[in-house]
Amino acid sequence: MNRTPSSAPAHEQTDAVQGGGPDNGPALSNGLKQRHLSMIALGGVIGAGLFVGSREGIAAAGPSIVLAYAVSGALIMLIMRMLGEMSAANPASGSFSVHAERSIGSWAGFTVGWMFTALLCVAVAAEALGAADVMHQWFPGTEPWMWVLLFMVIFTGTNLAAVKNFGEFEFWFAALKVAAISIFLILGLLAIFGVLPGTQAPGTTHLTGDGGFLPKGVDGLMIGLLASVFAYGGLETVTIAAAESKDPVRGVAGAVRTAMWRIALFYVGSMAVIVTVIPWSAPSIAKSGPYVAVLDYLKIPAAGQIMNVVILVALLSAVNANIYGASRMAYSLISRGQGPAFLGKVSNGVPRRTVLMCSAFGFLAVLFSFWWPTTVFQWLLNMVGAAVLVVWGFIAAAQLRMRRKLEREAPEKLVVKMWAFPFLTWVALAGILAVLLLMLRDENQRIQLLFTGGFGVVLTVIGLIRQRALDKGAEQAAK
Repeated sequence: MNRTPSSAPAHEQTDAVQGGGPDNGPALSNGLKQRHLSMIALGGVIGAGLFVGSREGIAAAGPSIVLAYAVSGALIMLIMRMLGEMSAANPASGSFSVHAERSIGSWAGFTVGWMFTALLCVAVAAEALGAADVMHQWFPGTEPWMWVLLFMVIFTGTNLAAVKNFGEFEFWFAALKVAAISIFLILGLLAIFGVLPGTQAPGTTHLTGDGGFLPKGVDGLMIGLLASVFAYGGLETVTIAAAESKDPVRGVAGAVRTAMWRIALFYVGSMAVIVTVIPWSAPSIAKSGPYVAVLDYLKIPAAGQIMNVVILVALLSAVNANIYGASRMAYSLISRGQGPAFLGKVSNGVPRRTVLMCSAFGFLAVLFSFWWPTTVFQWLLNMVGAAVLVVWGFIAAAQLRMRRKLEREAPEKLVVKMWAFPFLTWVALAGILAVLLLMLRDENQRIQLLFTGGFGVVLTVIGLIRQRALDKGAEQAAK
């Protein structure tokens, strides 16, 4: 289905102002509603990284994990504000890949776009495997691969159908996650103030009494900071989804403007509750996870099973969202001539071939985890281990260049503005660099950084070769 010029959205009609095309292929649908975007934005900050991955951060940093999440949360708020500024000005399903292409060059859009697509495809495999493990615990007579296959079929089907189906799944997944974390926070606060039956107010006993606020020193805080940074990955998807809504500018603006209290409430708030209610070194945190450990301590019936349901929902939500995000980013790249053209067909507003490509890659990665768990699958994980930092770096660099251009040529598009520009943009870039330097200090993180760096170099070289070929073609055509 091709859009006529008269029906094209304003950001596509006025694209000449910005230079570089957005998504130049057939039109995607606009089936996502504002409530879908609001819940995608809310649910995007509540994932398996929070429910499961936070145990490693707590073990490393102790009570200072609250500070670690606050610092990394401030960094992602800056990143999302920059991304929100660019996406509100020029909504596109390629999001930051389109912005990087317009601001830096086609090689940059190519590099960050395909790296992000690879990141989400590998994440599909990792999240599907995690969900299968939960099901295997409940049904030990089954094989994990059976559950993986079931989940992949369900969510591939969801993404092949109209985009509103994806929106509905994510709406209800996010609603359950938001409800679960909200109840957890309420129970935790009641326990902290000593008004929950059977509890006494702990005061600062666990914050300062079990080795102090920094029980493992600054090094422990740095490890916790690294763990917290990667828990925030996934927020970027809302700017991709906004391009398929009826009012993308309003959708992006609303999601970005509420990012601060979401991060403060869900991440920093829940970490504060956990390390205040129970000792950070409690064996139950490592055994059952921090959220189950707190609920068990508060004698909440069936806490373990309740949280397993929530974790399963978080994992399935991630599978669904990652297939969506990867397929839309791949479609955007292909529609801009940066991928195989035969995959760019859109049917009923859905890029079904890119959905199938991304789902197939994700399922293939799952098979690799069974066949070669310590080699091929580990290589894939390492290749995308630091990819989110590459994405954030390109977002900041693109915003530095695009902001000046928008101010000169289309100031009316600055619906969302980056705070204290350009100072805070440079602060964000310095923060990203600091995280990269911290990764170099840790052997496991260093390996991921080197693999991701190598992958990024390969993509950059290919992108530069393509850009040079296109420039030569344009020169010859001009002659």
